[in-house]
Amino acid sequence: MTTDPFLTATELKMALSDASQVFVLVDDNTHHCCLPLYERLFGTSFILLETPSGETHKTLHEATALWRSLLGHKANRHALLVNLGGGVVSDLGGFVASCYQRGISYVNVPTTLLAMIDAAIGGKTAIDFEGMKNQIGAFHFPKGVFLCPDFLMTLPQREVRSGLAELIKYGYIAHPDLLEADGNNYVSHIREAAMVKWRIVSEDPHEHGFRKVLNFGHTLGHAIESHFMNTKTPLLHGEAVALGMYGALWLSVRLCGLAPDVFETYRGIFLRNFTSLACRFTDKDLEAITTLTLCDKKNRDGEVRFVLLKAITQPVIDVAVDKEAIKLALLELQNLMKI
Repeated sequence: MTTDPFLTATELKMALSDASQVFVLVDDNTHHCCLPLYERLFGTSFILLETPSGETHKTLHEATALWRSLLGHKANRHALLVNLGGGVVSDLGGFVASCYQRGISYVNVPTTLLAMIDAAIGGKTAIDFEGMKNQIGAFHFPKGVFLCPDFLMTLPQREVRSGLAELIKYGYIAHPDLLEADGNNYVSHIREAAMVKWRIVSEDPHEHGFRKVLNFGHTLGHAIESHFMNTKTPLLHGEAVALGMYGALWLSVRLCGLAPDVFETYRGIFLRNFTSLACRFTDKDLEAITTLTLCDKKNRDGEVRFVLLKAITQPVIDVAVDKEAIKLALLELQNLMKI
């Protein structure tokens, strides 16, 4: 693994010129908003692939359609796939690349804050399956990641908020300075946050141990995201993680001795940044979300395993949390969202 996965424009141009064919994967949004900037930077010598936007299209059906396109264009093992988009494009495109002819090279060019600091980094590729997020996938590391904040100029405020949640997560698990990030200053924290993610990945590329700290907020977050995925009010990934961190910090106070003022501080962060979430929890929702946590990939021996905190920058992995405690944490979220 490289010491720094982030490509300069010159390095990306070299990677493009070395490939037998270049394919650029976009979704509906990045085709319109981001492809023109990519073309100005890197030219038009590529074959365009497109997938519908949104988490609901991160499926085996879409992966199959992309494999057919690669096959139809006679792509070989020396082809390069450029994923121009957010987390869905990074996840789906990386998965497609990992399987096609047992693995071709790909580069991520993230166009959302969330992708720049998280989804595009680390080699986790996946599709959703049977209503569950990221159930089918592989570790397949990109040839590199090109960070260009100019792509964020057209980013809706909701997408900024989604990325901000993951950025704040790094503040809790590794780098307290990132807790100062907000909707106005986030651009200045992008490189710093991306390097936090990369340092953690470098220590544990295939998530056998330490890399699990990146799942802080994600056990509840993924369950919440999966539950609302096919409703009239689906959540973006970072929005669900913001909720998941609230529950995880509440559990941390009770199970790991986290100082209550840390939880209260996050409550303030949440109320400043995330109260506009179009999300309310009924009792029926709480029961369904609790059940979904039982399917989490991190579970072992029938136990739901959380990443919790003893203190800021002191995460604890594989904390077993019983069903009743999960329900209580979700009740706290239910009350929070009534504010």
